Amino acid sequence: MHQGANYQLDESVLTLLKNPTDLVAAIAQDSSTNQVLMLAWMNQEALAQTIATGQATYWSRSRNELWVKGATSGHTQKVVSIALDCDGDAILLKVEQVGAACHTGEKTCFHQDLIVGGV
Repeated sequence: MHQGANYQLDESVLTLLKNPTDLVAAIAQDSSTNQVLMLAWMNQEALAQTIATGQATYWSRSRNELWVKGATSGHTQKVVSIALDCDGDAILLKVEQVGAACHTGEKTCFHQDLIVGGV
């Protein structure tokens, strides 16, 4: 999907990033339910490709490459909106999720509840 394209961020977006050469935490949230789906990482090219195509694109730290969410699984994320946090070091993607967001097959990656305060 979009192989070989060279996406670059507009200068106005680059100035908003705390450190444009760092990886940025990217939180994907369901646009209709507001459920937090997953956390991934983006570099400049992943963010630029996401903006240009409207498909969530992330940077895989383990594979050291870009990956478009759902390219192999079919569990895609159509991006509805993108917001940058006040420090310029985290991104919130509101997405239309098709299928499971988690690689385990769960709807969300945040499905392992922890006990707080001994309750």
